[in-house]
Amino acid sequence: MDLDLPINNGVIDDNQRLIKSLPTIKLLLEKECRIAIIGHRGRPNGRDEGLSLKPVYLELMTLLEPNGENMIESVFVEDAGRREVLDQALATNQIVVLENLRFWKGEESNDPDFLRGLVEVCQFYVNDAFAVAHRKHRSIMLYKNMPGFYGLSFIEEAEKIRKLIESPNRPLTVILGGAKEDKLKYLEDLIKIADNILVGGKLPNLPRPLFDERGRKVLFAKLREDGLDLSGEDIRRFCEQISSSNMIVWAGSMGKYEDDNCKIGTEAVARAVAENGGYKVIAGGDTAASVMNLGLKEKIDFVCSGGGVMLEYLTKGKLPAWGE
Repeated sequence: MDLDLPINNGVIDDNQRLIKSLPTIKLLLEKECRIAIIGHRGRPNGRDEGLSLKPVYLELMTLLEPNGENMIESVFVEDAGRREVLDQALATNQIVVLENLRFWKGEESNDPDFLRGLVEVCQFYVNDAFAVAHRKHRSIMLYKNMPGFYGLSFIEEAEKIRKLIESPNRPLTVILGGAKEDKLKYLEDLIKIADNILVGGKLPNLPRPLFDERGRKVLFAKLREDGLDLSGEDIRRFCEQISSSNMIVWAGSMGKYEDDNCKIGTEAVARAVAENGGYKVIAGGDTAASVMNLGLKEKIDFVCSGGGVMLEYLTKGKLPAWGE
Protein backbone atom coordinates (compact mmCIF):
# COMPACT_ATOMS: atom_id res chain seq x y z
CA MET A 1 0.00 0.00 0.00
CA ASP A 2 0.92 3.68 -0.27
CA LEU A 3 1.81 4.38 3.36
CA ASP A 4 4.01 7.46 2.95
CA LEU A 5 1.71 9.97 4.65
CA PRO A 6 2.64 13.60 5.40
CA ILE A 7 3.09 13.76 9.18
CA ASN A 8 4.03 16.98 10.98
CA ASN A 9 4.63 17.15 14.73
CA GLY A 10 3.04 13.74 15.11
CA VAL A 11 -0.14 14.76 13.29
CA ILE A 12 -1.16 13.14 9.99
CA ASP A 13 -1.98 15.98 7.57
CA ASP A 14 -3.62 13.81 4.93
CA ASN A 15 -4.77 10.18 5.17
CA GLN A 16 -6.14 9.90 1.62
CA ARG A 17 -3.54 7.32 0.64
CA LEU A 18 -5.05 5.01 3.26
CA ILE A 19 -8.64 5.84 2.41
CA LYS A 20 -8.19 4.96 -1.27
CA SER A 21 -7.09 1.41 -0.35
CA LEU A 22 -9.92 0.69 2.09
CA PRO A 23 -12.14 -0.89 -0.62
CA THR A 24 -9.40 -3.38 -1.52
CA ILE A 25 -8.75 -4.24 2.14
CA LYS A 26 -12.46 -4.71 2.85
CA LEU A 27 -12.88 -6.89 -0.25
CA LEU A 28 -10.05 -9.15 0.89
CA LEU A 29 -11.43 -9.34 4.44
CA GLU A 30 -14.85 -10.28 3.04
CA LYS A 31 -13.12 -13.15 1.23
CA GLU A 32 -11.69 -14.22 4.61
CA CYS A 33 -8.14 -13.36 3.61
CA ARG A 34 -5.42 -12.63 6.13
CA ILE A 35 -3.47 -9.59 5.00
CA ALA A 36 0.15 -8.57 5.46
CA ILE A 37 0.46 -4.89 4.57
CA ILE A 38 3.83 -3.56 3.43
CA GLY A 39 5.04 -0.15 2.35
CA HIS A 40 7.40 2.65 3.28
CA ARG A 41 7.59 6.19 4.63
CA GLY A 42 10.22 8.79 3.79
CA ARG A 43 13.79 8.04 2.77
CA PRO A 44 15.53 6.81 5.93
CA ASN A 45 19.16 5.77 6.08
CA GLY A 46 18.69 2.67 8.20
CA ARG A 47 16.24 2.48 11.09
CA ASP A 48 14.78 5.86 11.99
CA GLU A 49 12.03 5.86 14.61
CA GLY A 50 10.91 9.25 13.34
CA LEU A 51 9.86 7.51 10.12
CA SER A 52 8.23 4.47 11.68
CA LEU A 53 4.96 3.23 10.20
CA LYS A 54 3.45 2.74 13.66
CA PRO A 55 1.33 5.95 13.51
CA VAL A 56 0.21 5.00 9.98
CA TYR A 57 -0.85 1.57 11.26
CA LEU A 58 -2.86 3.18 14.08
CA GLU A 59 -4.56 5.56 11.64
CA LEU A 60 -5.41 2.70 9.27
CA MET A 61 -7.05 0.68 12.02
CA THR A 62 -9.01 3.74 13.11
CA LEU A 63 -10.33 4.08 9.55
CA LEU A 64 -11.23 0.39 9.39
CA GLU A 65 -12.87 0.50 12.82
CA PRO A 66 -14.19 4.08 13.15
CA ASN A 67 -16.20 3.29 16.29
CA GLY A 68 -13.33 1.54 18.03
CA GLU A 69 -15.17 -1.78 18.04
CA ASN A 70 -11.91 -3.81 17.71
CA MET A 71 -13.58 -6.46 15.58
CA ILE A 72 -10.53 -6.82 13.36
CA GLU A 73 -7.56 -8.57 14.93
CA SER A 74 -4.40 -6.75 13.94
CA VAL A 75 -0.76 -6.31 14.93
CA PHE A 76 2.21 -4.15 14.03
CA VAL A 77 5.41 -6.09 13.31
CA GLU A 78 8.81 -4.39 13.60
CA ASP A 79 10.78 -7.30 12.07
CA ALA A 80 10.25 -7.68 8.33
CA GLY A 81 12.72 -10.49 7.81
CA ARG A 82 12.05 -13.42 10.16
CA ARG A 83 9.65 -15.96 8.71
CA GLU A 84 8.60 -17.39 12.08
CA VAL A 85 7.58 -13.95 13.34
CA LEU A 86 5.51 -13.24 10.23
CA ASP A 87 3.99 -16.72 10.25
CA GLN A 88 2.85 -16.36 13.85
CA ALA A 89 1.49 -12.86 13.26
CA LEU A 90 -0.59 -13.98 10.27
CA ALA A 91 -1.79 -17.08 12.09
CA THR A 92 -3.35 -15.02 14.88
CA ASN A 93 -4.36 -11.77 13.12
CA GLN A 94 -6.48 -10.70 10.15
CA ILE A 95 -4.24 -7.70 9.40
CA VAL A 96 -0.49 -7.51 9.94
CA VAL A 97 1.31 -4.23 9.16
CA LEU A 98 5.08 -4.43 8.75
CA GLU A 99 7.56 -1.73 9.70
CA ASN A 100 8.93 0.72 7.12
CA LEU A 101 10.62 -1.49 4.49
CA ARG A 102 13.17 1.22 3.74
CA PHE A 103 14.74 0.57 7.14
CA TRP A 104 16.41 -2.36 5.33
CA LYS A 105 18.78 -1.92 2.38
CA GLY A 106 17.23 -4.89 0.59
CA GLU A 107 14.10 -2.92 -0.23
CA GLU A 108 15.62 -0.28 -2.51
CA SER A 109 18.31 -2.61 -3.88
CA ASN A 110 15.60 -5.15 -4.81
CA ASP A 111 17.50 -7.90 -2.97
CA PRO A 112 15.79 -11.22 -3.84
CA ASP A 113 16.49 -12.51 -0.33
CA PHE A 114 14.72 -9.59 1.33
CA LEU A 115 11.09 -10.45 2.20
CA ARG A 116 11.74 -14.10 1.32
CA GLY A 117 10.02 -15.14 4.56
CA LEU A 118 6.93 -13.10 3.66
CA VAL A 119 6.79 -14.65 0.18
CA GLU A 120 6.97 -18.12 1.74
CA VAL A 121 4.10 -17.60 4.21
CA CYS A 122 1.79 -15.70 1.81
CA GLN A 123 -0.03 -17.08 -1.24
CA PHE A 124 -0.80 -13.96 -3.30
CA TYR A 125 0.54 -10.48 -3.92
CA VAL A 126 -1.79 -7.48 -4.37
CA ASN A 127 -0.24 -4.16 -5.42
CA ASP A 128 -2.32 -1.14 -4.45
CA ALA A 129 0.70 1.17 -4.12
CA PHE A 130 0.37 3.22 -7.27
CA ALA A 131 2.51 6.05 -5.83
CA VAL A 132 5.63 3.87 -6.02
CA ALA A 133 4.77 1.85 -9.14
CA HIS A 134 7.70 3.55 -10.91
CA ARG A 135 10.25 2.10 -8.46
CA LYS A 136 12.14 -1.13 -9.10
CA HIS A 137 12.15 -1.92 -5.38
CA ARG A 138 11.65 -5.30 -3.74
CA SER A 139 8.11 -4.61 -2.56
CA ILE A 140 7.09 -3.63 -6.11
CA MET A 141 8.82 -6.55 -7.82
CA LEU A 142 7.18 -9.29 -5.70
CA TYR A 143 4.88 -10.16 -8.60
CA LYS A 144 7.87 -12.01 -10.04
CA ASN A 145 7.88 -14.42 -7.09
CA MET A 146 4.20 -15.16 -6.57
CA PRO A 147 0.78 -14.79 -8.24
CA GLY A 148 0.18 -11.06 -8.52
CA PHE A 149 -2.87 -8.81 -8.76
CA TYR A 150 -3.64 -5.09 -8.65
CA GLY A 151 -5.76 -3.32 -6.07
CA LEU A 152 -8.93 -1.44 -6.97
CA SER A 153 -7.33 1.96 -6.43
CA PHE A 154 -4.25 1.06 -8.49
CA ILE A 155 -6.43 0.13 -11.45
CA GLU A 156 -8.51 3.32 -11.17
CA GLU A 157 -5.46 5.61 -11.01
CA ALA A 158 -3.76 3.94 -13.96
CA GLU A 159 -6.90 4.32 -16.09
CA LYS A 160 -7.31 8.02 -15.25
CA ILE A 161 -3.71 8.90 -16.10
CA ARG A 162 -4.00 6.97 -19.36
CA LYS A 163 -6.76 9.38 -20.36
CA LEU A 164 -4.31 12.29 -19.95
CA ILE A 165 -1.92 10.62 -22.36
CA GLU A 166 -4.52 9.71 -24.95
CA SER A 167 -6.50 12.96 -25.13
CA PRO A 168 -4.77 16.03 -23.59
CA ASN A 169 -6.60 19.37 -23.67
CA ARG A 170 -4.30 22.18 -24.75
CA PRO A 171 -2.69 24.35 -23.67
CA LEU A 172 -1.34 21.83 -21.15
CA THR A 173 0.62 23.24 -18.20
CA VAL A 174 2.74 21.05 -15.96
CA ILE A 175 3.72 22.39 -12.51
CA LEU A 176 6.69 20.77 -10.78
CA GLY A 177 7.77 21.38 -7.20
CA GLY A 178 8.79 19.74 -3.96
CA ALA A 179 12.27 18.79 -2.82
CA LYS A 180 12.87 15.52 -4.69
CA GLU A 181 15.44 16.16 -7.40
CA ASP A 182 14.42 13.09 -9.39
CA LYS A 183 11.52 15.08 -10.86
CA LEU A 184 14.06 16.98 -12.95
CA LYS A 185 14.94 13.89 -14.98
CA TYR A 186 11.50 14.14 -16.59
CA LEU A 187 11.98 17.70 -17.86
CA GLU A 188 13.32 16.80 -21.29
CA ASP A 189 10.40 14.47 -22.02
CA LEU A 190 7.85 16.84 -20.48
CA ILE A 191 8.96 19.60 -22.85
CA LYS A 192 7.78 17.36 -25.70
CA ILE A 193 4.38 16.83 -24.06
CA ALA A 194 3.48 20.06 -22.27
CA ASP A 195 2.91 23.54 -23.66
CA ASN A 196 4.25 25.17 -20.50
CA ILE A 197 6.17 23.95 -17.46
CA LEU A 198 6.35 25.88 -14.18
CA VAL A 199 9.06 24.87 -11.70
CA GLY A 200 9.03 25.78 -7.99
CA GLY A 201 9.96 24.23 -4.65
CA LYS A 202 13.66 23.39 -4.29
CA LEU A 203 14.04 22.55 -7.97
CA PRO A 204 14.88 26.03 -9.38
CA ASN A 205 18.11 26.04 -7.36
CA LEU A 206 19.43 23.14 -9.48
CA PRO A 207 18.86 23.67 -13.28
CA ARG A 208 18.61 26.72 -15.50
CA PRO A 209 15.72 27.76 -17.81
CA LEU A 210 15.27 25.57 -20.86
CA PHE A 211 13.59 26.16 -24.19
CA ASP A 212 12.93 23.58 -26.87
CA GLU A 213 13.01 24.18 -30.61
CA ARG A 214 9.27 24.98 -30.70
CA GLY A 215 9.61 27.77 -28.17
CA ARG A 216 7.80 25.97 -25.39
CA LYS A 217 8.85 27.62 -22.18
CA VAL A 218 10.13 26.14 -18.94
CA LEU A 219 9.62 28.84 -16.32
CA PHE A 220 11.77 28.50 -13.19
CA ALA A 221 10.70 30.40 -10.09
CA LYS A 222 13.16 33.03 -8.86
CA LEU A 223 12.01 32.29 -5.28
CA ARG A 224 12.13 34.66 -2.34
CA GLU A 225 15.48 35.52 -0.73
CA ASP A 226 15.63 32.54 1.65
CA GLY A 227 14.73 30.16 -1.20
CA LEU A 228 11.96 28.52 0.82
CA ASP A 229 8.91 29.75 -1.10
CA LEU A 230 7.77 31.54 -4.24
CA SER A 231 8.32 35.27 -4.46
CA GLY A 232 5.46 37.66 -5.12
CA GLU A 233 6.58 37.96 -8.74
CA ASP A 234 6.68 34.16 -9.08
CA ILE A 235 3.13 33.88 -7.78
CA ARG A 236 1.90 36.46 -10.28
CA ARG A 237 3.63 34.81 -13.25
CA PHE A 238 2.60 31.29 -12.26
CA CYS A 239 -1.03 32.23 -11.68
CA GLU A 240 -1.23 34.04 -15.03
CA GLN A 241 0.01 30.95 -16.83
CA ILE A 242 -2.33 28.67 -14.90
CA SER A 243 -5.37 30.80 -15.71
CA SER A 244 -4.71 30.49 -19.47
CA SER A 245 -4.43 26.68 -19.41
CA ASN A 246 -7.03 24.08 -20.38
CA MET A 247 -5.33 21.16 -18.63
CA ILE A 248 -3.10 21.29 -15.55
CA VAL A 249 -0.87 18.61 -14.08
CA TRP A 250 0.65 19.61 -10.71
CA ALA A 251 3.18 17.59 -8.70
CA GLY A 252 5.00 19.01 -5.67
CA SER A 253 4.62 21.95 -3.31
CA MET A 254 6.00 25.37 -4.23
CA GLY A 255 7.91 25.85 -0.96
CA LYS A 256 8.79 24.28 2.37
CA TYR A 257 5.14 23.52 2.96
CA GLU A 258 5.57 22.01 6.43
CA ASP A 259 6.65 25.48 7.64
CA ASP A 260 3.68 27.81 8.15
CA ASN A 261 5.79 30.74 6.93
CA CYS A 262 6.45 29.02 3.62
CA LYS A 263 2.93 28.07 2.50
CA ILE A 264 1.99 31.25 0.63
CA GLY A 265 3.22 30.13 -2.80
CA THR A 266 1.72 26.65 -2.60
CA GLU A 267 -1.64 27.97 -1.43
CA ALA A 268 -1.72 30.66 -4.13
CA VAL A 269 -1.03 28.06 -6.82
CA ALA A 270 -3.63 25.72 -5.28
CA ARG A 271 -6.29 28.44 -5.49
CA ALA A 272 -5.34 29.32 -9.06
CA VAL A 273 -5.49 25.67 -10.11
CA ALA A 274 -8.84 25.15 -8.38
CA GLU A 275 -10.33 28.24 -10.06
CA ASN A 276 -9.24 27.10 -13.52
CA GLY A 277 -12.12 25.75 -15.61
CA GLY A 278 -10.08 23.06 -17.37
CA TYR A 279 -9.15 19.51 -16.39
CA LYS A 280 -6.94 19.46 -13.29
CA VAL A 281 -4.78 16.64 -11.94
CA ILE A 282 -2.60 16.95 -8.85
CA ALA A 283 -0.21 14.52 -7.20
CA GLY A 284 2.00 14.19 -4.13
CA GLY A 285 1.40 14.32 -0.39
CA ASP A 286 2.00 18.03 0.29
CA THR A 287 0.23 19.05 -2.92
CA ALA A 288 -2.87 17.11 -1.94
CA ALA A 289 -2.65 18.35 1.66
CA SER A 290 -2.62 21.99 0.51
CA VAL A 291 -5.76 21.47 -1.56
CA MET A 292 -7.46 19.60 1.30
CA ASN A 293 -6.56 22.25 3.89
CA LEU A 294 -8.00 25.00 1.71
CA GLY A 295 -11.21 23.05 1.13
CA LEU A 296 -10.59 22.89 -2.62
CA LYS A 297 -10.48 19.15 -3.22
CA GLU A 298 -13.91 19.08 -4.85
CA LYS A 299 -12.62 21.43 -7.56
CA ILE A 300 -9.85 19.03 -8.57
CA ASP A 301 -10.72 16.39 -11.17
CA PHE A 302 -8.23 13.76 -10.06
CA VAL A 303 -5.82 13.42 -7.13
CA CYS A 304 -3.04 10.97 -8.03
CA SER A 305 -1.28 9.41 -5.06
CA GLY A 306 2.27 10.06 -6.32
CA GLY A 307 4.02 12.75 -8.32
CA GLY A 308 6.92 10.60 -9.50
CA VAL A 309 4.71 7.79 -10.78
CA MET A 310 2.44 10.23 -12.58
CA LEU A 311 5.41 11.82 -14.36
CA GLU A 312 6.90 8.41 -15.19
CA TYR A 313 3.66 7.20 -16.74
CA LEU A 314 3.08 10.46 -18.62
CA THR A 315 6.55 10.48 -20.15
CA LYS A 316 7.32 6.77 -20.58
CA GLY A 317 3.87 5.23 -21.04
CA LYS A 318 4.69 2.26 -18.81
CA LEU A 319 5.66 1.38 -15.23
CA PRO A 320 7.98 -1.22 -13.63
CA ALA A 321 5.05 -2.51 -11.57
CA TRP A 322 3.44 -3.80 -14.77
CA GLY A 323 6.32 -6.07 -15.66
CA GLU A 324 9.15 -5.75 -18.16
